[in-house]
Amino acid sequence: MDLDRKIGITSAAIYSAISITASLLFIIVSTLVGKYNDVARFGGAFWVLLLSFIVTMPLVTSAVKKRMQVK
Repeated sequence: MDLDRKIGITSAAIYSAISITASLLFIIVSTLVGKYNDVARFGGAFWVLLLSFIVTMPLVTSAVKKRMQVK
């Protein structure tokens, strides 16, 4: 497996885990704190998931690239 493919797979696993965790935390907090309906909770969780992917993808990919190319 070449280095670029390893970087892509590793960074995808990391930023996917971060985004899914943020989305699940949104569902948990919105369920416990507010009296929101299901559409609001799951729609908000989807929005958090999308925004988390957008924000973390370039950050995590560049960090993983720097770390793997140093080795």
